[in-house]
Amino acid sequence: MSPNGPLTDEGLVQLLTPEGVRTPHPEYDPLVSHLDATALREMYRDMVLVRRFDSEATSLQRQGELALFAQALGQEAAQVGSARALAAQDHVFPSYREHGVAHVRGVDLADVLRLFRGVDHGGWDPVGFGFHLYTLVIGSHTLHATGYAMGVQRDGAVGTGDPERDTAVVAYFGDGATSQGDVSEALVFASVNQSPLVFFCQNNQWAISEPTTRQARVPLADRGPGFGVPSVRVDGNDVLASYAVTRQALERARSGGGPTFIEAFTYRMGAHTTSDDPSRYRSSEEEEHWRRRDPIDRLRAHLEQLGELPAHFLAELERESEELGDRLRTTVRAMGRPSASSMFDHVYATPHATVAGERAWFESYESSFLDGPHGHRTPGHDAQPTGGSTR
Repeated sequence: MSPNGPLTDEGLVQLLTPEGVRTPHPEYDPLVSHLDATALREMYRDMVLVRRFDSEATSLQRQGELALFAQALGQEAAQVGSARALAAQDHVFPSYREHGVAHVRGVDLADVLRLFRGVDHGGWDPVGFGFHLYTLVIGSHTLHATGYAMGVQRDGAVGTGDPERDTAVVAYFGDGATSQGDVSEALVFASVNQSPLVFFCQNNQWAISEPTTRQARVPLADRGPGFGVPSVRVDGNDVLASYAVTRQALERARSGGGPTFIEAFTYRMGAHTTSDDPSRYRSSEEEEHWRRRDPIDRLRAHLEQLGELPAHFLAELERESEELGDRLRTTVRAMGRPSASSMFDHVYATPHATVAGERAWFESYESSFLDGPHGHRTPGHDAQPTGGSTR
């Protein structure tokens, strides 16, 4: 692997060192100069609450309350920093572990767990929060985001100079998604149309068990220029740098400057999902290396150096964290079980004869399962064979 390979940290934008020391950067310092101690504490609060959400959801899955869960553990700075740069009218297309982005955008994290419990398909209002539904198909949503961005552009909501109107779109995806053709197609369409889109790639080093070194010989950010898309690499464990580079890219998009590709260099500290065992493909030494670069510890150290992390704030945050955990456990366990026929409810926005016919058939079939001594019996069980073989 060359020294400029995909796993090097060369060229990363960084405003906070792993020890929490503020480092100057002439291009990006002006973009964070307005962030006072209160704003930094709010970022810290966001990351702590999202990590508590992760731990509670993982425990709920282990207890059989969720079918699956995908942690964002270790990626809080990339998500919270970038989401804090969004304007109210901007629109987000996430993949399936953007819990930090959802939290910042005002989505109730308990609603996120409806998807992982299998109660529904993650149906919170995408218009009300500017946050689209989670996408489980790797990379497919980058095309959805590109199409939406092209629509925003054609609606005249880009480059007007009105900060309340000009709109940008963000697509979040991982390093593994960059190997999917959908992402390349999205880059083509976004580039040639100068769409107001930010491609935010969270390079957490592992596409399940496949390392980035098996997907690329150069940094992932180098993909962008090949499509005519400006690109930047940022320390994804640095919440300030993540905020700054995303803010710059969003401002470019809203003003009509077209798309940007951001590679947030971070690490998935947990498993890919709760069905995964990362100890089978990565070393404890690697995990410890990244644990020393924990994004929450980094911002905490910076606030402590500033003398801006008072005890009453930490006590209140601990109380809020406990309340979140209690509410998540109570809410998830109280989630009902939808009827099987609800699968037909949202296929189309208006009534559809084919769907109505399929619903009627299914409900008739379902009603043929009569209660028996053990709860259920198979349909047609009263029919008696008249001889010969049965199949």
